[in-house]
Amino acid sequence: VQLQASGGGLVQPGGSLRLSCVTSGLTLRYAAIGWFRQAPGKEREGVSCISTNDGSTNYADSVKGRFSISRDDAKNTMYLQMNSLKPEDTAVYFCATDPRHDFDCRDPYYIMKHWGRGTQVTVSS
Repeated sequence: VQLQASGGGLVQPGGSLRLSCVTSGLTLRYAAIGWFRQAPGKEREGVSCISTNDGSTNYADSVKGRFSISRDDAKNTMYLQMNSLKPEDTAVYFCATDPRHDFDCRDPYYIMKHWGRGTQVTVSS
């Protein structure tokens, strides 16, 4: 299984970016998908995730109303639309998937199995 994230870059505060993650080696429609980020000196944190146990979509409180996760199953690609970006959104963003049918994004027991390399997002004027 391979994941390739892209779409990062430098954007001004208030701007938008859309991250893409092309996957291969699995059927994305049956997998849990998620986006995570890690800022310098900080631990990795979950940004958004879609569970497979109940199909729910979850967002970190810090991005609710600004970010949106989606996927195109025909293209085996997942996306993260990021609007109203803030300097504190600056981080390396990672996409991840997991094939388990009972994956619950809200349960810390569940750790994504497959990870892509990150893409840098920098929000600065």
